[in-house]
Amino acid sequence: MTATRSNAAAAPAAGGILEAGRLAGLSPAALAEAFGTPFYVYDLDLIGHRVAALRDVLPRGFRVAFAVKANPALAVVAHLRRCGVGADVASGGELETVLRAGFEPSTIAMTGPGKRDEELAAAVSACIGVLTVESPGELRRLEAVAAAAGRRQPILLRLAVSEDARLETVRLIGGVEGKFGMPLDTLLDTARAAAASRHVELLGVHAFGASNVRDAEQLAKHVSELVEIGRQVAAQAGTQLRLVDAGGGLGIPYANRERPLDFARLGRRLTEMRARWDADGLGEMEVVLEPGRFLVGPAGAYVARVVDVKGPDSAPVAILDGGINHLARPALVRSEHRLAVFATDAVRALVRTTVAGPLCTGLDVFTTDAMLPRPHVGDLIAVLDAGAYGFTESMPLFLSHPTAAEVAVSGGRAQLIRPRMTPTEFLDRQINPDW
Repeated sequence: MTATRSNAAAAPAAGGILEAGRLAGLSPAALAEAFGTPFYVYDLDLIGHRVAALRDVLPRGFRVAFAVKANPALAVVAHLRRCGVGADVASGGELETVLRAGFEPSTIAMTGPGKRDEELAAAVSACIGVLTVESPGELRRLEAVAAAAGRRQPILLRLAVSEDARLETVRLIGGVEGKFGMPLDTLLDTARAAAASRHVELLGVHAFGASNVRDAEQLAKHVSELVEIGRQVAAQAGTQLRLVDAGGGLGIPYANRERPLDFARLGRRLTEMRARWDADGLGEMEVVLEPGRFLVGPAGAYVARVVDVKGPDSAPVAILDGGINHLARPALVRSEHRLAVFATDAVRALVRTTVAGPLCTGLDVFTTDAMLPRPHVGDLIAVLDAGAYGFTESMPLFLSHPTAAEVAVSGGRAQLIRPRMTPTEFLDRQINPDW
């Protein structure tokens, strides 16, 4: 499909994919005709704008690495590589994705608990830039892998965040004995062991406290405190603090009442801290930020078609041809996204609307209380801010519906980047034993 983008250069860095009734500058109806429904659409140009806007406020010595978990679509990841960011991967599959997308190994960081030996070996073999160690046991396994490969692997040690941080409404850390990282006393012991090892090179520390944070002061405070801990760790281990990975967490609003992150203010606070670090002898230290949803979330939408409308005109229930099998986040974190209704007829009255998917579960509901134009069968409804933790966090096999297609838009052109998979294809990969 080829179309002309309207007002292509006007997309603001802090804005979203919806503008003047169009998605990524294109007609939703034309996209649906070309690719069928349901589908995801990603505005690659907007992603580039958001990368540039974040970079513009960051001081010297700050690097950006895209958290691939937010959206591992190959075309999206490859576009971010062209934008010049690094990559944060959390599995062997994500490592393979970024290597196929053309990332230089030196720009890749691997984080996350429970790395299998084969994943450690793949990271060491690829000569990635840095690997975060989550525990003393993982350090010992990594040392054995690096020794067998004849390589000295650069590492960070991950600190367990002590406050009861949360991923939106889902528990994230669970205190210092949770699944992520090590308590400080354990980390200090592990740092001394790492500094004495011939098979790893200790660069610094990593910690990630909370997700979807829109408070610039909270984010800056996290970075500042982590650098001070990194200084303490380096002193105890007898090494130089060269790298601090402050994780992601840069947030976006999902509801109209929520304010966006003031990243200009964040940039000012980080610039102030950079000046202090330079004066305190940390001029060579670098800081990595790992945004995911901040870069891609507002640049994506999930689009489905209304197949049935039930209930009274004053409070209709619109049933779509896709639901939490394609976009599970609203049910997982109990947080509604903004919705947009696209219709071809005249303006309709706003009514309190429930929007739900086709699955046989009460969880399959996008909203129960949205003021939307009264829906009609055939309308398209877009779930906005779905460029992160959408397709990647879905439940595609639940109830054996086709998957959503994925579409990327750049320069006014739309291209299918992941075809829809059908239940027949799922069945073809199964085996019915001939007992």
